[in-house]
Parts: sequence; C-alpha cells; structure tokens
Amino acid sequence: MKNEKATTEVLEFAVIETGGKQYMVSVGEVIEVELLDAQLNEGDVFEFDKVLMVDNGQDTTIGEPYIVGAKVKATFLGEKKGTKLHIVRYKAKSNRDRRIGHRQRYSQVRIEALK
Repeated sequence: MKNEKATTEVLEFAVIETGGKQYMVSVGEVIEVELLDAQLNEGDVFEFDKVLMVDNGQDTTIGEPYIVGAKVKATFLGEKKGTKLHIVRYKAKSNRDRRIGHRQRYSQVRIEALK
C-alpha cells in the first residue's frame, strides 16, 4: 500500500472567454486559444477582460455574465498551427470526389496573473 500524503495545495483558477470558447486557466499554464485579433509580438503582455468565474480555493466569484473589474494577465508566446484535418466528399457511382485539407491557427499564451 502506497503512503500518500494529503496535500493542501490551494489551486487558484479562473474561467475566461476568448474566441467564442471558454478556458479554465491558472497561473503558469501555457494554453492555445483561437487566433487573437490584436497585433501582438512575441513576449507582449496583454489582459483577458472577459472573466466568467474566479476561484481562489476558499471563495468562488461567478459573473453575470462577466465579473466587473476582473482581469487575467497573459504573455503572448506566438502563433502555432494545429494538426492537419482531411475533409473528403464522395458520391458513389458518379465519379465525384473532393479532398480538402485544413490546419487551424492558434495563439499560444502563458497565464501570468489573476487579478
């Protein structure tokens, strides 16, 4: 039987919205989000202002729909392409087929602070 220690690590996280999707983030995480509209260079610091929920381990704050004044500070790490998706359209007995490929572009960001 393993000797497991009970850790009382406080996990602070927030739920943000960007690109029509919601992401659960905590400090130090590197996440890939939909391509950001802003003209950012690698290493630029910016803020997500659409914060839906913040939890610090003791208190939970839920916005309606967003929390007023809450921000998540992040660093832009660059753009990245996802894996290639292959789309095939085929109709039997009519000599009709079409092959399309697609690679989604993502922005890679590191979460620096939850405010």
